[in-house]
Amino acid sequence: MDTTCFSESIYNLIPIDWKEPPQPPRYISIFKTSVKDNMQKCKTAMKTMGPPKVEVPSPKDFLKKHSKEKTLPPKKRFDRNEPKKPPVPLRTDHPVMGLQSEKNFINTNAADVIMGVAKKPKPIYVDKRTGDKHDLETSGLVPKYINKKDYGVTPEYICKRNEEVKKAQEEYDNYIQENLRKAAMKRLSDEEREAVLQGLKKNWEEVHKEFQSLSVFIDSIPKKIRKQKLEEEMKQLEHDISIIEKHKIIYIANK
Repeated sequence: MDTTCFSESIYNLIPIDWKEPPQPPRYISIFKTSVKDNMQKCKTAMKTMGPPKVEVPSPKDFLKKHSKEKTLPPKKRFDRNEPKKPPVPLRTDHPVMGLQSEKNFINTNAADVIMGVAKKPKPIYVDKRTGDKHDLETSGLVPKYINKKDYGVTPEYICKRNEEVKKAQEEYDNYIQENLRKAAMKRLSDEEREAVLQGLKKNWEEVHKEFQSLSVFIDSIPKKIRKQKLEEEMKQLEHDISIIEKHKIIYIANK
């Protein structure tokens, strides 16, 4: 028998247009968004910048034996001659009744009120038309500090400090003068210092003007070198100007 007629497979019996049945939609709770929002709110409310920084206990301060036990007070020596407390009243004892005072509290209170000094009302101020009251003394509206005896007077510690600074400056000036005599240095006067300062500023303006006249495109090595040279000159002049403006007293060495 020829076997070619039995080549048919059982899988060929399945129709070609067969498709898998669609899966049912996945269940989604209607409270999903509300639960998610609540979790996010709680998480945000409890959020911190990390664990709190607490002091780490020292290894030497470990828990020792019997350290948590309460200590008893020191033992006292019994003394028989110590005075005893009064005895407890008996059950048959009755308190003394019928005691009355002869003081007239109505007249006494009336006399205290009449003879007493009237209390001054506490000063207040009202800042709104609704009647909000506040203490006037602590408000800053009363000139309290300008009426003091030491108002406007320089404190004693500041005067003492100024004297110390003046004394230190005098000692420093004397030391400098002594060194100047030894080293033969010259101090620039205010006119010479101002002339040097104006000359440096004038030189800076000239160099700056020359720097501004450079071409926009620096495409050659000589131009780059010239630009770098002008920048260095300007930087040096700015440094010299700042030093002279910062220091009022300048010394130069005599050559």
